Amino acid sequence: MTVSTQGAFPARRMRRLRKHDFSRRLMAENQLSASDLIYPMFILMGKNRRESIESMPGIERLSIDLMLYEAEYLATLGVPAIALFPVVPKEFKSTDANEAHNPEGLVQRAVRLLKEHVPQMGVITDVALDPYTLSGQDGLTDEGGYVLNDETTEVLIQQALSHAEAGADIVAPSDMMDGRIGAIREALEEAGYIHTQIMAYSAKYASAYYGPFRDAVGSAANLKGGNKKTYQMDPANSDEAIHEVAMDIHEGADMVMVKPGMPYLDVVRHVKSELKVPTFAYQVSGEYAMHKAAAQNGWLNERETVMESLMCFKRAGADGILTYFAKDVARWLAEDQQMDIPALPNQDSAD
Repeated sequence: MTVSTQGAFPARRMRRLRKHDFSRRLMAENQLSASDLIYPMFILMGKNRRESIESMPGIERLSIDLMLYEAEYLATLGVPAIALFPVVPKEFKSTDANEAHNPEGLVQRAVRLLKEHVPQMGVITDVALDPYTLSGQDGLTDEGGYVLNDETTEVLIQQALSHAEAGADIVAPSDMMDGRIGAIREALEEAGYIHTQIMAYSAKYASAYYGPFRDAVGSAANLKGGNKKTYQMDPANSDEAIHEVAMDIHEGADMVMVKPGMPYLDVVRHVKSELKVPTFAYQVSGEYAMHKAAAQNGWLNERETVMESLMCFKRAGADGILTYFAKDVARWLAEDQQMDIPALPNQDSAD
């Protein structure tokens, strides 16, 4: 970048435009709005059930009926989409992950009810097998525990089709198998789901920041100290991410994801500036937990720090952000704009 040397101090004082609130607002290069937010939600089997997640204060696992109340509230705040993550009991897990594409499965039922009761809310579904495998891995494994690529892709295709049939607006393969985007896109086209969008987790790193999420969905115990380094990306690499993203776009992805978020903002910037495609980032569970812990200990101002962190995503080039703070942030933004804020939904009973 070439910076002009004309207008040197004192003719040009950079602080002049920072003096007043109105001028700072006028000169802001990036804006954050509720439309930038996607709220990840953990769903449970049963009715009128909620479970706290110890490692994610303020976030709960919800049964579908209570999730619907939450979705309605988010819609009134202007949040455009939610992402569903199932919590599957052990008896529904198997080596072949057959429950992943059950037409009457937890996710499939949740999607149908969401599109019936909150049709304006965009619904994103996770396409990966880790909630359904006995190993806790994102795919089928051989006798040595290695995750099989092509065999896993065949199950992912069935899973994605079952989500599309239920009415999912966006299927989001987070598994990192090679070639799965092209295979899923071809299957969706052949089945007539030409409007179903694909959000590819293209640059998903083998990160330690996922710990609380694995607690939330119950896959941590299944992993038994294992890892996902044979298919998720090495945190040391950034050029590799560009290749992953380019392949997924070529295969038919409509938008791409970088995960985790803040530790990988350089990757977000590279993807957006070099490939100029719709780019999303995930402020993952570990990032949420760190912010929450610091705020609860009085070490950071939660609202100011969270808003700053999300603005950093926008500055890096993210078009949208998956964040567990989405509900809080949407409410804070409404307060700042002096909008009427809807009352919290009554979730005491689904009746």
